[in-house]
Amino acid sequence: MIIKPIRVAVVFGPGCTIKPVWFDWQNRKHSILETTYTWTDLKGSAKRLHFSVRDEGGLYELTYNIAEQTWELCRIEGY
Repeated sequence: MIIKPIRVAVVFGPGCTIKPVWFDWQNRKHSILETTYTWTDLKGSAKRLHFSVRDEGGLYELTYNIAEQTWELCRIEGY
């Protein structure tokens, strides 16, 4: 598991939906081709949104902490 703060560009859609478009990690912009799965959980009292996303080279788990309004890269498949 990796826990690294990252910068994420998102599109806010109707019904309070959030769609990640790209993220920066290791000085590289990763364009998101597909969101394969989403889920929510709680960290203490803070609700978090999880996004399993795919770019041209891998599968990543991005997490948005609603209370802190921060993004983290939590997992890279095969890392």
